[in-house]
Amino acid sequence: MSATAKSELLGLSLQELTEIAEAQGQPRYRGAQLFQAIYRQRTAKVTEILTLPRPFREQLAQDFEVGLPPIDRRFVSADGTMRYLVHFADGQTVETVWMPEGDGGEQGSSETTAVRRQGSIQQGSVKTQGSIKTEDTPKATICVSSQAGCAVNCRFCLTAQLGLLRNLAAGEIVGQVLTVLSDHAVDVARDRINLVFMGQGEPFLNYENFMKAVRLLVEGSGLAESRMTVSTSGILPRFADFAREPIRPKLAISLNGTNDAARTAVMPINKKWNIASLMEAARNFPLRPRERLTFEYVLLSGENDSRQNAQELARLLAGLRAKVNLIALNPGPDIPFSTPAEERVLAFQEVLVRAGIPAFIRRPRGRDIYAACGQLKRTAELAERS
Repeated sequence: MSATAKSELLGLSLQELTEIAEAQGQPRYRGAQLFQAIYRQRTAKVTEILTLPRPFREQLAQDFEVGLPPIDRRFVSADGTMRYLVHFADGQTVETVWMPEGDGGEQGSSETTAVRRQGSIQQGSVKTQGSIKTEDTPKATICVSSQAGCAVNCRFCLTAQLGLLRNLAAGEIVGQVLTVLSDHAVDVARDRINLVFMGQGEPFLNYENFMKAVRLLVEGSGLAESRMTVSTSGILPRFADFAREPIRPKLAISLNGTNDAARTAVMPINKKWNIASLMEAARNFPLRPRERLTFEYVLLSGENDSRQNAQELARLLAGLRAKVNLIALNPGPDIPFSTPAEERVLAFQEVLVRAGIPAFIRRPRGRDIYAACGQLKRTAELAERS
């Protein structure tokens, strides 16, 4: 760090902010004022925290800055999705996505979800034998990155082509959310916002920073943990840690194969933790009342999208309090798979629904700007739209 660089307050807990205030001769309650200003009010500059006396603001600003990350670029999809290229102090960038009204994958997470036997085919709902009665549609879903790049190397994902560049600090994870909330003038007390930790990176490989970010967003920003979901490729040693967390998002498991050979072909991590061990961990995971596990399944044409695959998946999930999010592959450069036809996606969904498993088709939000699931790769070369 250079002699002129300032420390960032974003990412610090209430206790840590209180210690800074006390170290500068201030009463303890100044820490709570800092906490409120940074996380709830989303104040961008120390000198703008008007609940603090001016001498303290000026003193604090000599050594500290808030640290909200600036937005390098905004890309706007024809469907209203926005992809943000967010910039950090060391020059590293990641992508964060704003999806108006979500992508349909948020539905069905509660055990009280009712399957009615007279619905119509809808993306984001159960097909033919059922539409889904759900809570009110959210204002938006924000897809958050936990690492720059990713080490898991899923073969259907553009982020894998970056490799792992580095973990993000808790403040960098929180900063993505606060920056996007401010860009859309979101009132957390009024607007229903979902967070999905499904952007760049494997959150369970950056576990401590990811969980600290979750706590700060819940306790500081007022976002509901019940409206947060984290997706993991199956880092099994962290399942027990996650289950013990007093504050935690819902759990989504990226499956994408119904036997070890098929899953290993698209997710090499299956060599370390195979399907049998993954399903055992899933069955042992303690769910809260009305909570379901989510299994994410990316459909690859001719690879894992047959009726037989769907039947195998139904057998794997039998007896679990779970739902399935089906994602027709979002294509990208050098991805060695193709997107299945809609009929195959619907047929796959129908098999699961007939087996009594809630199954939802994720809408491909932002494909035209490389913002859809599996497409995040810091693709700044795409033309910006307004």
